[in-house]
Amino acid sequence: MPLLGTRLTPSAVRRVRAGAGTDRRRPGRLVVLGFAGAILLGTVFLALPVSSVGRPATALEALFTATSAVCVTGLAVVDTATFWSPFGQVVILVLIQLGGFGIMTLASLVGLLVARRLDLRSRLVAATSTRSGGLGDVRTVLVGILKVTVVVELLVALVVAARLLLGHQESAGRALWLGVFHAVSAFNNAGFGLYSDSLIGFGRDPWVLLPLCAAVIVGGIGFPVVFEVVRGVRRGARWSLTTRLTLLTSGVLLAVGTPFFLLSEWGNPQTLGPMGPAEKLLAAFTQSVMARTAGFNSVDTAGMNEGTWLGTDVLMFIGGGSGGTAGGIKVVTFAVLAFVIWSELRGDPDVTVLDYRLSPATQRQAVSVALLSVAIVIVPTIVITATSSFDLDRVLFEVVSAFSTTGLSTGITDDLSGPHQLLLVALMFVGRLGPIAAGTALALRERQRLYRRPEAAAMVG
Repeated sequence: MPLLGTRLTPSAVRRVRAGAGTDRRRPGRLVVLGFAGAILLGTVFLALPVSSVGRPATALEALFTATSAVCVTGLAVVDTATFWSPFGQVVILVLIQLGGFGIMTLASLVGLLVARRLDLRSRLVAATSTRSGGLGDVRTVLVGILKVTVVVELLVALVVAARLLLGHQESAGRALWLGVFHAVSAFNNAGFGLYSDSLIGFGRDPWVLLPLCAAVIVGGIGFPVVFEVVRGVRRGARWSLTTRLTLLTSGVLLAVGTPFFLLSEWGNPQTLGPMGPAEKLLAAFTQSVMARTAGFNSVDTAGMNEGTWLGTDVLMFIGGGSGGTAGGIKVVTFAVLAFVIWSELRGDPDVTVLDYRLSPATQRQAVSVALLSVAIVIVPTIVITATSSFDLDRVLFEVVSAFSTTGLSTGITDDLSGPHQLLLVALMFVGRLGPIAAGTALALRERQRLYRRPEAAAMVG
């Protein structure tokens, strides 16, 4: 599933093809192996007796939690706040940061800091992990990602810690730890929390919810977009089509999601019903943000109406921006599909997006991403529904949440059977790494054909 507008440049592809060795031809494979290695290592650490309170974690519990953390999902089969010891929670935090920052991105950054240079393979893998679009700017991108990550997480952690200390009577050390954990989890769109009810206890507190929402939005729109926005503000440069589509579509989805949650849950006594108008608006905005693959919830997801679950499925499936910590099919893919449909309805010969004519290759990629993602969601949904006692709407919610690496749940995750949980593990892994591996593989397989087949039309509809 390639990411639109973020493929390696033709010059980068030619340089890779000129290199020797299979590793240089398959940087996506190195990224996948790096994440798989981190999950394996995390599973070993979480299975240690010191990582949990009371009984040790089973192999499946450790594997599920490690995968959810590295793939920045947030789904859990045990309560993060009470089951894991402080050591286990630190392991989860490290896995979240590794998964969000990128295993191979981090390795490339370490190599850059130590050797002050990167070989071709390292530069290609870093470009694959960061969607930097080419090889020449990898050094700048790596350092920039580190700066953005540290600054955003530090600021949010301090604000949340101060609020917990002054407004919720937490001790200084406890408030700082909670601030750091939730800031890292929010920026990486992970959704892990150290409260058993996620953020429901802070459903009326804007000083906790809004900073975490800001971290989710910045991390979710993608590092390339953040860098381009900053450069554009400083130098007055024009934004690329990817950046403009990402910001526009993200803004529209946030604007649509907030009133959707307000209208669908306004009188629900289990969610927004007991709140005042201002508190309902805050909770609805938070849910609109978190449904875009962040995973925190400020109201009880299990108590939502079935229609709200379905709308949340759509938001989770769309996800966030390319090159960030969010999942889903990505907002640019969704926007391209919308423009393709609009152009077809109008009978336009070309698909025009914000004064640009969209290439047929990009249109094909968008359709491929959408249809493959639908298939990946439908098959596990059918399997789990047919082999369990859970309703279709709950199973679909769980599957979409795993594939989009969101982490929201209607409360059935820990009640699923072992094979079903392993299926969710596979979905989280595919949802996090499928676009990276497939996108790079497609870029490296591009070739020119010196002939074209005869054109024909097929009946559609």
